[in-house]
Amino acid sequence: MLKLDNLTRDYGKFRAVDHLSLKIGAGELHGFVGPNGAGKSTTMRMLATLLAPTSGKAYVDGVEISRSPSKIRRMVGYMPDFFGVYDGLKSWEYLDFYARCYHIPAKERDRMIDQLLELVNLSDKKFAYVDELSRGMKQRLCLAHSLIHDPKLLILDEPASGMDPRARAEMKGILKTLKEMGKTVLISSHILPELSEMCDSLTIIDHGKLVFSGSVGALDKKMNGNAPIDIAFSGADEAEIDRAVEMLRQQPGVTGIRQEEAGLLRVELDGDEALAAGLLKRLIADDFAVADFHRIPMNLEKVFMEVTQE
Repeated sequence: MLKLDNLTRDYGKFRAVDHLSLKIGAGELHGFVGPNGAGKSTTMRMLATLLAPTSGKAYVDGVEISRSPSKIRRMVGYMPDFFGVYDGLKSWEYLDFYARCYHIPAKERDRMIDQLLELVNLSDKKFAYVDELSRGMKQRLCLAHSLIHDPKLLILDEPASGMDPRARAEMKGILKTLKEMGKTVLISSHILPELSEMCDSLTIIDHGKLVFSGSVGALDKKMNGNAPIDIAFSGADEAEIDRAVEMLRQQPGVTGIRQEEAGLLRVELDGDEALAAGLLKRLIADDFAVADFHRIPMNLEKVFMEVTQE
């Protein structure tokens, strides 16, 4: 559905997006992650045809964005990070205005507006003025606006920014529904844990460059494959712990050992799960009373810091 091929955008001598290449399949909910200033919004504006690439190409459903911008705008729904709403309009009037912009026939508009308000949980606010809505409601109304022409691809730039926990949960539910409807969604954030809960795959960029692109599981495997292992021993005295330390130091792949507390060792291991399994097998064969043996996973905040560090 979406393909980027060395997409680049310069502002004078500053390169905001640097030869970015990735693919997103149809019906996929894809997270676009990076620190503030990483190039996420610039990339999304290029995909929405609001900015022209300096070089490189991007395709939506096989159509190149620079060659057919009007066709792309029919296929793409774009929700910017700073959305525009008109306070003097009621919710239904706001959506009706944009439906007219897309030349949607009058006989279809009323039904479509009701369906969109129901989708974003704003049916009870149909006749409320926009300035009476909370921030979260305005964001959901803007999401409804981006769906008014039934696009194949949704580009959502920080859609949950500034929302309270309840509003964020509602937004997650709406995104799940959009996925079930077969929409392809590209959603940006600088909060990795937020996206990992709902996305099929993730792309992480930093300083305009691709750092990682793949499934959430692949990211977890990439970052946690060499995570430390905690080994707890049952009823072990100091002599038994010393014996375990001496044995572990002789094992291939073990790069560090430290005692966290009585009966608990944290082992740095440079190797895959097969190496970890062999280590556990050796401990049991040497009659160590192993009560617990598990990797210490990196939380997603640490993963984000690790993959975007200088």
